[in-house]
Amino acid sequence: MVRIALESDVPEILAIYAPYILHSTVTFEYDVPSEEAFLHRFRTITTQFPWLVWEEEGEILGYAYASAPYERAAFAWCAEPSVYLKPEARGKGIARKLYEALEAILLQQGYQVFYALITEENAASVRFHEKYGYRHSVTFPACGFKFGRWLGLIWMEKRPKAVEIPSKPPVAWSSFRQGEQRISDILDILSLS
Repeated sequence: MVRIALESDVPEILAIYAPYILHSTVTFEYDVPSEEAFLHRFRTITTQFPWLVWEEEGEILGYAYASAPYERAAFAWCAEPSVYLKPEARGKGIARKLYEALEAILLQQGYQVFYALITEENAASVRFHEKYGYRHSVTFPACGFKFGRWLGLIWMEKRPKAVEIPSKPPVAWSSFRQGEQRISDILDILSLS
């Protein structure tokens, strides 16, 4: 049910994301990107980070990916996971499975610190992240403006294991994917749990 996202999935992924832009404060984005722009975003992100989808009977119900929370080289071991679901997919454990798979892959790539940036009024996301080991680091009050009001941002952090002195930066997703069997093993194990 969890699999690696493909470029051909981009229209379905964008269809899941668009209502979050148009009708919620989950994202601070204002305008739905064109399919071409979103495909470019997908390609850019997946050179370095994994992007996964949850599929049932040929329908994508949700997706998760990671991106860089910072651009400077010293932050190369940090990743920002995100997950988005169709409304009918909520409450079924899909977000948990996607996050577990995503984090397992990120750890194998060499990432050591995960960040979640959550709109302050998104209490469900804060609870979800707390449940899976994220801790509140800081709140930025009234830092984003959407739908005619100021919104705060909660920054949460997870360190899945003791932070080590790295010998090399994380492996890029484009290279890591060449070990298809390793990824397949991770997804198979998580699909069974």
